[in-house]
Amino acid sequence: MLIGRTGHALSAWGLLGTASSNKHTKEVRTMGKRNYLIEGVSGTGKSSVCRELRRRGYVAIDGDRELAYQGDPTTGEKTEGFGHEHHIWDVEKVRRLAANQDDEATFFCGGSRNFTQFIDLFDAIFILYVDAETLSERLDNRPDDDWGKRKSERELILRLHATKEDIPSSGIVIDATQPLVSVVDEILSHVRA
Repeated sequence: MLIGRTGHALSAWGLLGTASSNKHTKEVRTMGKRNYLIEGVSGTGKSSVCRELRRRGYVAIDGDRELAYQGDPTTGEKTEGFGHEHHIWDVEKVRRLAANQDDEATFFCGGSRNFTQFIDLFDAIFILYVDAETLSERLDNRPDDDWGKRKSERELILRLHATKEDIPSSGIVIDATQPLVSVVDEILSHVRA
């Protein structure tokens, strides 16, 4: 079940009705005080959200730069070369960071093909979403050496955007076409609620 920004439950990205709770809330925790995952396909603004959270003084981890490596999504064994399907996070490092009790909240921003191995660590999952036209514009404006600029990468991103097969199936959907400060304000409104 997904929770949209209006508080309505969404399933398979369709409206179902009003949601009363987030199923990722934990009653008993042995992890960090509160941990949040910011997900979405490439180009939805995860890295920008991470930078804005940091600017505001929050602990935010850029998973693509601080946790990711090329590996087998099931075993975690490192692999040679580069492939989107092998872009995974170091599960033990995620667990260690999530267990840190020093900060009130930690935000993990980025995408990983092995998120199912640590998704249980998060109090809430935020899924950044933009329409296909906005996504295409954002990919057009990326630097030439950035992932998603090549035709094959762009086609993959647009397919994943359409199928939603590469992101968690439940979470709070955030309209990431809004200005960045509004996107982060909306995320924080759910965190403080």
